[in-house]
Amino acid sequence: MQPFRVHTGVALPLDRHNVDTDQIIPKQFLKRIERTGFGQFLFFDWRFRPDGSLNPDFLLNEPAYANASVLVSGRNFGCGSSREHAPWALGDYGFRTVIAPYFADIFASNSAQNGILLVSLPEEKVSDLLARIKSRPGERVTVDLERCEVRDETGFLAKFNPDPFRRRCLLEGLDDIGLTMQHEAEITAYEARRR
Repeated sequence: MQPFRVHTGVALPLDRHNVDTDQIIPKQFLKRIERTGFGQFLFFDWRFRPDGSLNPDFLLNEPAYANASVLVSGRNFGCGSSREHAPWALGDYGFRTVIAPYFADIFASNSAQNGILLVSLPEEKVSDLLARIKSRPGERVTVDLERCEVRDETGFLAKFNPDPFRRRCLLEGLDDIGLTMQHEAEITAYEARRR
């Protein structure tokens, strides 16, 4: 897993509440067994019209947000089913972090396991950040996991308080397998004794 320390990127203002995992990655695209290739289907029903053409009314299709890697959204982001494909799609598209007032629990766990930092900020701070980035399409936002803060180029600053265990795993790039492999010597010694 790629470590997350400090990331600066174009912020997408997805000003919607209760964005569920079926909106993030619709069910018809869950047939793949790899973790890659899902980015092209991210927010599919919002990004595309029924005829397959791009929906010009969806912000992610605007040139200013073409390389967005910071997503700012409303409360309860990632609700719905427990599909791990949702963070796979976000990461495959290029998003490294999502900022919202709060997240669905299973989505939060799946995101952490896949190197995506979820930042919970008070609703008024998220509203302020959304207003700032809406007024300046293409605005870059920095999410600093080392200092536990979010900042932009115009003076916005908000501190966040991540779970210490998840913070450590993200800073060091450790998923469950990586955590287990930190004990490789003890595992090898145990296996040798068990023979």
